[in-house]
Amino acid sequence: MAEPSETVCRVCGYDDGVEPFWEGGRPDEGAICPCCGNEPGMSDVSVMGLRGYRGYWLGQGVPWNSPGSRPKDWDILEQVERIPAEWR
Repeated sequence: MAEPSETVCRVCGYDDGVEPFWEGGRPDEGAICPCCGNEPGMSDVSVMGLRGYRGYWLGQGVPWNSPGSRPKDWDILEQVERIPAEWR
């Protein structure tokens, strides 16, 4: 059975519900998270790598990679709650 697509960023929890970051267990190499800038398959293949990149991003003040994509009512706490449990 094929693995489902993942539309949630494993680092920051961003999810537009459309753009997959992972498809069938493989990274979508063309995707870059507009929020944290994560590139699937780079720092998000292990929990330790995720935590390191997530910690760096949080420590920098959670800057948006594409500021124009940031919703007006954006809430970082609501967003990080969307990170799948296996990637926390």
